[in-house]
Amino acid sequence: MKKKTLAMIALVGLAVSAMAEPKIAFEQTTHNFGTFSEANATQKCTFTFTNTGDQPLVINQATASCGCTVPKYTKTPVKPGEKGTIDVTYNGQGKFPGHFKKTITIRSNGTPEMVRLSIEGDMTEK
Repeated sequence: MKKKTLAMIALVGLAVSAMAEPKIAFEQTTHNFGTFSEANATQKCTFTFTNTGDQPLVINQATASCGCTVPKYTKTPVKPGEKGTIDVTYNGQGKFPGHFKKTITIRSNGTPEMVRLSIEGDMTEK
């Protein structure tokens, strides 16, 4: 009887620990730079996220759809309830003026495992 009780306690403990996970929640997933001049071709924005789970959240990768877009992200684990950032720099130098839209793919150990952020804007000629 003791073995069955211990086995049940162990199973319940495993089930509860399996439900414990980090969760990533962004305040916003899009940013529009609006209209800016080719003379001021470098634009920056910050995406803020919160770990709404109950385990530390780790960003494993942040990849942009184009070399003109560079993401930098919080490298240390984000504790439950704390915030982290993804800083994105768009460099339009040498690009044709006009509308652009780029994506940044974020991969983490949280739920969801993958999130897509997007930036867009309109660059006008000098």
